[in-house]
Amino acid sequence: MTTSTTGTDTLTRDALAVLQPGFAGTTAPDWVRRRLSEGLASVALFGRNVATAEQVTALTAQLRAERDDLLVAIDEESGDVTRLEVRTGSSFPGNHALGAVDDTALTRGVARELGRRLAECGVNFDWAPSADVNANPDNPVIGVRSFGGDTDLVARHTAAWVEGLQSTGVAACTKHFPGHGDTSVDSHHAVPHIDLDATTLHERELQPFRAAIAAGTRAVMSAHIRVPVLDPDRPATLSRRILTDLLRGELGYQGLIVTDGMEMRAISGTYGLEHGVVLAIAAGADAICVGGGLCDEDTVQGLKDTLVAAVRSGELAEERLADAAARVRALADWTAGARRSPVAAGDREPDIGLTAARRAVTVTRTGPAVPVTGPVYVATFHPAANIAVGDETPWGVGAELERLLPGTTTGSFTGPDAGARAREAAAGRRVVAVVRDEHRHAWMRTALDTLLAAGPDTVVVEMGVPQSAPRGALHVATHGAARVCGTAAAEAVVAG
Repeated sequence: MTTSTTGTDTLTRDALAVLQPGFAGTTAPDWVRRRLSEGLASVALFGRNVATAEQVTALTAQLRAERDDLLVAIDEESGDVTRLEVRTGSSFPGNHALGAVDDTALTRGVARELGRRLAECGVNFDWAPSADVNANPDNPVIGVRSFGGDTDLVARHTAAWVEGLQSTGVAACTKHFPGHGDTSVDSHHAVPHIDLDATTLHERELQPFRAAIAAGTRAVMSAHIRVPVLDPDRPATLSRRILTDLLRGELGYQGLIVTDGMEMRAISGTYGLEHGVVLAIAAGADAICVGGGLCDEDTVQGLKDTLVAAVRSGELAEERLADAAARVRALADWTAGARRSPVAAGDREPDIGLTAARRAVTVTRTGPAVPVTGPVYVATFHPAANIAVGDETPWGVGAELERLLPGTTTGSFTGPDAGARAREAAAGRRVVAVVRDEHRHAWMRTALDTLLAAGPDTVVVEMGVPQSAPRGALHVATHGAARVCGTAAAEAVVAG
């Protein structure tokens, strides 16, 4: 049974239905409850809404007391981008680690176990997986969120991830259409341009989305990127040529189209939030992701009023808004009615994340290595976190090495003199140097140069994309910085 919205006019209900807003706090605010009774059909959870799994379960139960077919969305990719385990690090490796293993059954199993945990918390819509092909090694925002740089690999693992997640009744949202992998700009800050020809676009960027559609993905998320070969004027989120003509028409996709976060500067800084929302719905988007930054009642009220006014002025066709709202409700119906097979204890795979992380580790010995048998100094070199990953989630190998090698100490460093400061802090002890995307940071390369010159027995752990040549007495590549990747790396360091 769904909540009645009698007393609220159809246009207002439709305008509320297409919004997927966030909110502050770990309990359901009164204003969200009121909007649910008026037609709001979705809410989004972010790291600020999560304390424990039990708390999230209680929160979603509060929300569903107002509307039992509610879509509760979350940006839970596992790996580096986690919201459910934002304060501890993810129990599952991310896409790049799964791509490095290249076992689609494993990928399917990881996504299935993640979906079970989300479903148990009352979350039924996940803005994942990333289907971007990591074609540009300097990409500042995708990186380990991608399964890899090979199109066929990305396509088969995208499909497996979608199948695994949706087998639990949690809807997948494949992103970032039409492909964010070949960018050198973060769309959180500006509009990236992808200048490639039509053949490359269709044969590389679009293939994983075709695979996701064939696998039955219930949603696709648009990217705030400009692709001149498709539309020279507007980014994908605001482009009818891309969302309606290409995604709906050419690719035959009939599910929900969701925008990436509309507060991102690629949209809000260029078109304005409210105007951007109208343009997105007119272009073919069905649901508006907002709330990563703006998470108050006034934002929801303002966007609702803007959409209603756009219909009344003729700027936005009423039929287009009604169609978008209908697609949101259709997905809500699917999640509410999804038949979840009872999960027997023997079917659960609680350790699959650590198993996958261990399989993803690559160890390279560049010369005779003295085994690591005693306490070490762990020097972690921190790059600036992008907004998608955030800076709340701990990462590295220090805590696990402190457990495995009692007496181990740790320090974090950044900047041009990071290597010298780390060497001084180590005070002659053997160093384990932890980096993340060494190839993208000149200061990080310099820091490793400094440490390796002073101590050839230094161990290097790369927790980003292992694009740089392995170096160090022992080089451990984890293909991601999830908590389980740190555990697997520490085990590899001790094992030598």
